[in-house]
Amino acid sequence: MSRTTFDLLVVGDANPDVIVSGSPRHPEFGQHEQLVPAAGLVLGGSGAITAYGAARLGLRTAFVGRVGDDPAGAFVLDALRGGGVDVSACVVDPAVPTAMTVVLVDGDDRAILTAPGCLDRLAAADVPPGLLERAAHVHVSSYFLQPLLAAGLAGLFELARAAGASTSLDTNDDPAGRWAGLADVLPLTDVLLPNEAEAQSIAGSIAGALTPGTDGLEPAVRRLAALGTLPVVKRGERGALAFADGELVEAPARPATVVDAVGAGDSFNAGLLAALLRGLPLRQSMAVAVACGTLSTRAAGGTAAQPTWEEANS
Repeated sequence: MSRTTFDLLVVGDANPDVIVSGSPRHPEFGQHEQLVPAAGLVLGGSGAITAYGAARLGLRTAFVGRVGDDPAGAFVLDALRGGGVDVSACVVDPAVPTAMTVVLVDGDDRAILTAPGCLDRLAAADVPPGLLERAAHVHVSSYFLQPLLAAGLAGLFELARAAGASTSLDTNDDPAGRWAGLADVLPLTDVLLPNEAEAQSIAGSIAGALTPGTDGLEPAVRRLAALGTLPVVKRGERGALAFADGELVEAPARPATVVDAVGAGDSFNAGLLAALLRGLPLRQSMAVAVACGTLSTRAAGGTAAQPTWEEANS
């Protein structure tokens, strides 16, 4: 009998996103009301979007994060449950509100305003050991937004691996620009999922470069791979690039008419993990991931257009 109850356990951030489409570049103050073409309230947070996308791709998925004891937190948990994600281990914090994000969209550009709320209170100790023991894979998101989780992540990954699980990490951006603290984590990370700028910044920081991100992408992925992780880099309209077994592996982009790219990288994460956990080889898994990221851009918000497994492979 398999020890696993879940194919995937995601640990990370979750919040409502208010997406305002057609926002003026400079909103007018002075209590002046301006009309916009559309707005929507959707599930946000890199971890939550990855979990939702993985469940839609057919993975048995659990999510651990923190929300406040408020309507925003109830919205997040209801949305995840509605997508087939197990949230029974999520922490509802009565002392601090749920994080909230407002995304102002102007054409293909956007401004993002986030009130962190309880986001920085999530800790590695919030993940029940019994849940780690029942997961085939553990994915962590938004490393730099969750300092308590970051501080305990090496230990969390050690426990996960000891229980027989594989691990992955999407650091997302570092608002402080330091990119510090990953030297002990990356050797315990089976798959690292940065975008181009993140990959170069992480590699530059690990190498002690004064100006992270200046060496170029290929040297960066080689440097990251030398630490024992598999770097799979999201490149947007250029597809994806990885470095494995001494070779660069590329997956081309797919043509797309983009409505909204919010969460596309998280949908890529979900696709890659779903394919790898099904036993597909790396190149094919990257193609599935690119398809998932691309298809997610068909509608506004991070989850509205996430594909099924059949759609991602058609």
